[in-house]
Amino acid sequence: MPISKQYLKSKPECKITFNLPAKEADQVELVGEFNDWKPAKLKKYKNGNFKTQLNLPVDKAYEFRYLVDGQWQNDPAADAYKWNDFAGDDNSVVSV
Repeated sequence: MPISKQYLKSKPECKITFNLPAKEADQVELVGEFNDWKPAKLKKYKNGNFKTQLNLPVDKAYEFRYLVDGQWQNDPAADAYKWNDFAGDDNSVVSV
């Protein structure tokens, strides 16, 4: 499952697990509104998946994309996609 969500009972946050299968990739980075569009490396696992977890405030939608070996890629399991005039392409959206 590429994106999973776990809502925290103790505070208004959701733990999001970003999981991108990319067996042939050497490096995957996550960029989005939640990190000021600064690339953050995902950890590569033996099964070829790249993963990271973030706690994000709830009641908001966040735009994001992956950089897979320097190439932009959307998440196939995103909650939605939103056009980005700057990039001339869609961004993935996760809603929490």
